[in-house]
Amino acid sequence: MFTTTTTISFPTKLPHTLVHSKIPNNVFQKKQILGNLSFCSQKICQLGFIAQVSSSQTNIVSAMGEDCKLEVSSMNNSEGYSKELEIAVRAVHMACLLCQRVQENLLSESSQLVHSKDDNSPVTIADWSVQAIVSWILSEAFGSENVCIVAEEDVEVLSTAGAVGLLDAVVRTVNECLAYAPRFGLKGPSADLNAKAVLESINRCSLAGARGSKFWVLDPVDGTLGFVRGDQYAIALALIEDGEPVLGVLGCPNYPMKKEWLSYQNGYRRILSRLTSRTSESSDKGSVLYAMKGGGKAWMQPLLCGKNNFVWPNSAREIRVSSIDNPALATFCEPVEKANSSHSFTAGLAHSVGLRNQPLRVYSMVKYAAIARGDAEIYMKFARAGYKEKIWDHAAGVLIIEEAGGVVTDAGGSPLDFSKGEYLEGLDRGIIACAGANLHDKIIRAVDASWNSSSL
Repeated sequence: MFTTTTTISFPTKLPHTLVHSKIPNNVFQKKQILGNLSFCSQKICQLGFIAQVSSSQTNIVSAMGEDCKLEVSSMNNSEGYSKELEIAVRAVHMACLLCQRVQENLLSESSQLVHSKDDNSPVTIADWSVQAIVSWILSEAFGSENVCIVAEEDVEVLSTAGAVGLLDAVVRTVNECLAYAPRFGLKGPSADLNAKAVLESINRCSLAGARGSKFWVLDPVDGTLGFVRGDQYAIALALIEDGEPVLGVLGCPNYPMKKEWLSYQNGYRRILSRLTSRTSESSDKGSVLYAMKGGGKAWMQPLLCGKNNFVWPNSAREIRVSSIDNPALATFCEPVEKANSSHSFTAGLAHSVGLRNQPLRVYSMVKYAAIARGDAEIYMKFARAGYKEKIWDHAAGVLIIEEAGGVVTDAGGSPLDFSKGEYLEGLDRGIIACAGANLHDKIIRAVDASWNSSSL
């Protein structure tokens, strides 16, 4: 924290990493200078945040002296992403509402709204509809020429002659959701979107954008298999800049605000939720988690209940990872699906480090939410040979865990690289997310010790 009576800005020079130093605020290492840093007049501000900036620029590098040069982030400070974060959170809240309604129809009607992609993974009208509304909202907020989105779905299936009924259902779902935009503090379209406009919104998302220096990454329904089964799933949205997530939002419509509700099966919880009164503090209808790079905090909001309108920050509360650093006392998460991950290796590893608790097997990036909220301590995913991790399956969750105090790396201890396209290239064996550095170090060492003896 800094306090000063003048407002000055000076140029700095520095590589693209944000310092997470815990040295006293009045003592700084000697560093090369590169970027911009501002001090605030008669206000207290944190490194990386600007509370007040004057229009005058003053070069004070020489006045600082060689022992008082600061290392700061070269990216625009977190304050610069506040609008993007707020729009993203509102968009994900809308997407959660859409998904809840589609899921209820899927469970009560038929599976005609579920289709298979080329890799046999399921896709529903919720996937296309969420992608359309998030794309439309971001483009309206920031201008379509300024928005690049990398997302999982395309319009190939919807564009075929035999998909007229499916496309009609997507268009109807999109317009029904956008009609609620004012409730979330967003401006909706002046008239219903037609099929062409909906297809354009979906198609605006391109895998080619993953090669750019700044782009959004979206998984409209992460864990579609869990979604169609009435289980856990997530809507994941992140903004990537220079290969790193700078903001992340996770919508978890079936992940209750209060941990004690996790002990109920999803179907039973849905029945109970209909019998209990709905308030702004309701624990039964899911949550939205979010964070911004460099803020050092992550937040969770409840989904809207009844006819309430969204008022920022919507009863948000800060979340932190668990303080448990003893593997024997930890709970670990792993994917439900066996097709693209090795349960046998993680089970053997859990035994080797003395884990006593049963694993928490959940669909989607809800696993990241569980770590960030302190409901579990370890998430390990070791892909089977030939499977490549996609960036939209991890970007939002990684940032939220890190800002909540956790650590996410590959099994070699290196940060995940989101700059190489749609896949996490160069990944060392698997992904390890932990509630804190001490626990992470222990798991990394255990992986190294167990790897050569595994049959993965």
